Amino acid sequence: MTNTPTFPGTGGCPACVAVRDLPHGMAESGPDGIASLRRFEISLPAIHCAACIVGVERTLEATPGVAAARVNLTRKRASVTADDVPGMSEQLIEALTTRGFEAHPLDSAALDATRRDAESRSLLARMGVAGFALMNVMLLSISVWSGAADTTRDLMHWVSAAIALPATLFAAQPFLSNAVGALRGGRLDMDVPISTAILLALGVSLWETTQSGEHAFFDAALMLTFFLLVGRYLALVTRGSARSAAAEVAALEVRTAERIKKDGELETVPLDALREDDVVAIAPGGRVPADGCVIAGETEVDRSMLTGETMPERVAPGTRLHAGMLNLSGPIRLRVEALGEETLLHQIARLVETAEQSRGRYASLASRASQYYSHTVNLLALSALLTWGFIGGDWRVALNIAAAVLIITCPCALGLAVPAVLTAASGRLYRRGILLKDGEALERLGQVDTVVFDKTGTLTTGAPRLMEQEGLPTEAMKVAAGLAQGSAHPLSKAIMNAARNRGISPAPLEDVVEEPGHGTRAILGGIPVRLGRAEWVGNTAPPERTTTWLAIGDATPLPFTFEDELRPEAADTVSKLKDAGLSVQLLSGDSEAPVRDAAQAAGIPQWTALATPSSKVALLQKLAGEGRKVLMIGDGLNDAAALAAAHVSISPASAVDASRTAADLILLGDRIDGAVHAVRLARVARRRILENFGLAFAYNIVTVPIAYAGYVTPLIAAIAMSASSIIVSLNATRLGKEQPSEHPRGPDTGVAVSGWNRSSGLSLDAAHGPV
Repeated sequence: MTNTPTFPGTGGCPACVAVRDLPHGMAESGPDGIASLRRFEISLPAIHCAACIVGVERTLEATPGVAAARVNLTRKRASVTADDVPGMSEQLIEALTTRGFEAHPLDSAALDATRRDAESRSLLARMGVAGFALMNVMLLSISVWSGAADTTRDLMHWVSAAIALPATLFAAQPFLSNAVGALRGGRLDMDVPISTAILLALGVSLWETTQSGEHAFFDAALMLTFFLLVGRYLALVTRGSARSAAAEVAALEVRTAERIKKDGELETVPLDALREDDVVAIAPGGRVPADGCVIAGETEVDRSMLTGETMPERVAPGTRLHAGMLNLSGPIRLRVEALGEETLLHQIARLVETAEQSRGRYASLASRASQYYSHTVNLLALSALLTWGFIGGDWRVALNIAAAVLIITCPCALGLAVPAVLTAASGRLYRRGILLKDGEALERLGQVDTVVFDKTGTLTTGAPRLMEQEGLPTEAMKVAAGLAQGSAHPLSKAIMNAARNRGISPAPLEDVVEEPGHGTRAILGGIPVRLGRAEWVGNTAPPERTTTWLAIGDATPLPFTFEDELRPEAADTVSKLKDAGLSVQLLSGDSEAPVRDAAQAAGIPQWTALATPSSKVALLQKLAGEGRKVLMIGDGLNDAAALAAAHVSISPASAVDASRTAADLILLGDRIDGAVHAVRLARVARRRILENFGLAFAYNIVTVPIAYAGYVTPLIAAIAMSASSIIVSLNATRLGKEQPSEHPRGPDTGVAVSGWNRSSGLSLDAAHGPV
């Protein structure tokens, strides 16, 4: 068993530790020339595959002055670290445009959602046009198939052309424009053979029509376009439209501050008007506007953005606070020490953003397969054209065969292989109370071998509960309840809940006063009583656990000890994940004793306490360096960077906005055992995707030689292509009918995992699947 309760050199304030642990260069300012670099954000609305990622990154990295470039496919943007010189942004966009990539400066965080909605509506409209035109052209083709000849046949072909040409050119615009951009940049991607097949089908059909040929293939061009649009739309839907977690973190920043002037009066100023050494007033319920040190007043603050722990912390003169923290109870004055990009809040946002971009480099199975597809298909079609043209001598026949080869190898089935499965999986997960935000995340989830839990609010309920204590007099409980009933402090609420559950009524008290940062005092029959912090009530040796103290007169203070209660399903969830062959760890910003107790209660052998946001990321990076595929499950703002850095991540619906946004999946209910369902389904979905790839490639192996030999017309090729797409889609629907296996297996092994049964409904069979 390996227990690592602390990180070396992390003594002192956890917030200061978090600042100290941030990766070098995060602020991109400082000595040794780092100050000359700047981060540029570029919107890339047209990218859609791994080839696009590679092309954009290589183009940017080849641009003079660029130090590094990362592409986030999900958010369709690039982050570039380059020399901070005039015109650099325009230079980067020009370089991308020259290579055929549509690129724009990134204006706002709302850009992604707006563009995604517009793209979705556009794809649906084009899909509708293609489908409607296809039905009409096929209806007109019935007369030709029935034996119409001469003038009647020519008329049907010309009417079909009038319908198909504008409809296809409009519906296929996403593929055509991407192909033109790729060719201008000297690249080949999947849209090049797709566009070639569509245009060739139209061109051959129009030529046949002008020559009074027997066959035209306008319906083939429309059918091809329709199924390709279906695949593109499904891919867009499954990718989701989550906002950036970094933007959610930055949203905690206040826009104005109450600055104290030299004459002592308050003035409301925008945040960018503050300067170092200014003094600001922060009222109860307000957020801290900047990093600084308290110079007057006492209160309690919510530090959960840093530690993830819900317990308020006492603040007195000399305490250092950070932007975004919430002042809970008393007015304070703060001397400003750091502003803007220098605050811990912005550094956490930068940490999250860096982690998001790193994970955005992940390429799905379909994207990786597509890298080799374009060249192969184009060479096959060109080979068929030349072979039949020179050997057969009839270039009209050769052109028809080349068109048939292009159409029959069009990647409809390949394009649907992943989106169809992800769409089915997304629906099933939703019915299980799990929201899938990113389609590629399901592929990553099927690969995990390690699960890392946060503690407070994830493995535990996040609310303190009064522990059972032997020898605690009932009268003391009554007094404590009397002092607690007028307070909104979490520990006071826990005392009231315990008293209510035990049928104990609060003692009648007089002159009840709550002192911010200390506790509550009152008079009981002329005797002063206090409930609060150890030093305030006269105790000098507080225990490790979360404790409040009750002092009645001069008597020895009595401790009231609290625990963060483990979720009822936590131990069972951990057990099932371990039975599935997954390694489980606990990672928390809480102190050693609560973390150790939670780990022991849940059955987790490895745990880490006092973890800061950056040290959590460091641990995940260490695991990744060991070859681990980590699933991170957390809910606090301090978990946001770790959630973004993990191979895949899950967050409860009760989590803060930044964590929900950084996570790939959201548990919509109040239970965490949905994570086991998600892992099981991810493994089944991955198997279905691989099966679909197998079906798609088997289809090509069988049909391409037949088309190459000249036995397939473009129309039959389109029908065959459509049939392969339907087969792949039907195979994907099997995902919703999976039944749990009685003998599930661990990941990538052939060894049966014990401890599972059909009643659990949570099989994790990776090798053979449900029986």
